[in-house]
Order: sequence, then structure tokens, then C-alpha cells
Amino acid sequence: MKSVLFKHRSIRKFRSAPIPEELLHELLEAATRASTCGNMQLYSLVVTRDEALRRELAPCHFNQPMVTEAPCVVTVCADVHRFSMWCAQREADPAYDNFGWFLNAATDALLAAQNFCVQAEMHGLGICYLGTTLYTAGDIARILALPKGVVPLTTIVAGYPDETPELTDRLPLEAVVHYEKYTDYTAAEIDELWAEREESALTKRLLEENGLPNLAQIFTQRRYRREDSLAFSASYLALLREKGFFNQ
Repeated sequence: MKSVLFKHRSIRKFRSAPIPEELLHELLEAATRASTCGNMQLYSLVVTRDEALRRELAPCHFNQPMVTEAPCVVTVCADVHRFSMWCAQREADPAYDNFGWFLNAATDALLAAQNFCVQAEMHGLGICYLGTTLYTAGDIARILALPKGVVPLTTIVAGYPDETPELTDRLPLEAVVHYEKYTDYTAAEIDELWAEREESALTKRLLEENGLPNLAQIFTQRRYRREDSLAFSASYLALLREKGFFNQ
């Protein structure tokens, strides 16, 4: 029997009904049961339900309506601050202010986030991850008063769905699974792996709307442009330095 994982879809339209307190507590508790580096739990989940604060966060997510429509916005953060404080208060010398430990904290945080989302979907809630968090992480850190050692990684909007979108397609399993060792792709294999997606009605509509010859160029010229990627990367790296993740 296939689990809720096989039915996942991103929800972008929500009913205004709040998530019951007891249920929200269960979702957050499920998040804390995720695997974690050394049982250190190097993450924080900032739960924002206040309408005024969600409106303040909205521009950080390009004013996507779901940020203010969803009753719950969870900012998922890599956090070495709490563990470092614990160490220092016990005369232990913390050495987690570096990029390696940012990666450990980021892994912890994203595992916790996925636990939260799976548990939410098991209860009929809808969720959507917001990649815009990385683009405006500095502003989000300021609004949420994140201290040194804490940086935003992603944001989850959650609530009761007001839509039932179709399941999005995925590449075939052979595109992402390698047995024993990594096997590089031939040009013909790349063509084959993307063939179904490139020939879909959605892709044909996108090509017509954007006036471009193929789907790859929609990604590189419309969705994730080089100049934007470089700018966002520079701003996020600057935030990591500001928050103390590049001390050597």
C-alpha cells in the first residue's frame, strides 16, 4: 500500500481555518523526531501565525498570496547558536562556527522540515516549500530577529487546502538512481529521460507563452537566470559570514 508520500502535491491556495493547536503541536513534535547529527538538533522552526507578521514576511517571498492566506508559516533555520550556548555554559569550547557545521545544521533542519510536512499531509493538510527564503534570507533574519549562528534555509506554508492540483510529474527512477557506482549519462539517455516531460501539454503551453524553443531555456532564461543566481548566492554567502559560519 502506497503511503501519503506518493500523493504529495504543493498547495498554494488555502482556507483561512487555523490549524488546531494540538495538531500543530503534533506536527512540530514529529519534526523533532527526524534524524539529526549527533542528536544535536541543529535547527530551529520559527512558527508565524500572527497575520501582521505574515504580511511583513510576504515581500520576502515575492508577495505570493499563500504567505498571507495560509494560517501557518514555518521558517526553517540552521541553528548552531543554541548548542554553542549550551557548550559555553558548561565550559566546553564550541567549534561550530564554520561552513562544515553549517552543512550539518542544514541537513538537520531539512530533515526536520520534511518530517513536519509528511505528518501534515497525513492529517489532510497542504504544504508548500518556498525557495524564495534563500533569495531574501537577510531580510527574513532581520524580521524574525535571528541571532548569530542562525540562518533561514526554507519556509513552509501549511494549512487546509483550497485546491486539489494534479500531481506533478517526476523523472523516471533510472534518472536519479545509480547502483553500486555513479554511471554518467550519454546524450541519448539525457534526451530519453526528459522526453515525456518535454512532450507534455504543459511544456508545449509554456513554450508558447514564453516564445522559447525548449524547456531547458525556460529554466535558464526565465526561472533561474544566471545573473539572479549569482546575486542571490552572493547575498546568502554574505549572510553566512555575518552569522559566523565562515570562521576559520
